[in-house]
Amino acid sequence: MLRYLALILLILLIALQVHLWTGPGGMREVWRLRQRVEEQKAENAKLKTRNETLSAEVDDLKHGDEAIEERARSELGLLKPGETFYQVVEPAADGAKSGDNTNANDRH
Repeated sequence: MLRYLALILLILLIALQVHLWTGPGGMREVWRLRQRVEEQKAENAKLKTRNETLSAEVDDLKHGDEAIEERARSELGLLKPGETFYQVVEPAADGAKSGDNTNANDRH
């Protein structure tokens, strides 16, 4: 009788271990959830950095004329009154002939 009881308890223990490791809410799922939590933490840190950068940029635009001026110059190509715009064009590095620098708009 004692042998049967020990055998039943051993089978029950094995069944519980299998359920613990492979069943729903088991260790495999816990490992997957931990991995997802770590991935989400990394994504959150990246987004937090981006938000801080954007917040600093918004603050600069709200309170600093220099940031607004820089944006107007770089994105819109605006100039201050009395300034002259000069554009430096580098020669083509692909070995084009010097006499072949005509533009399609320059041709008649």
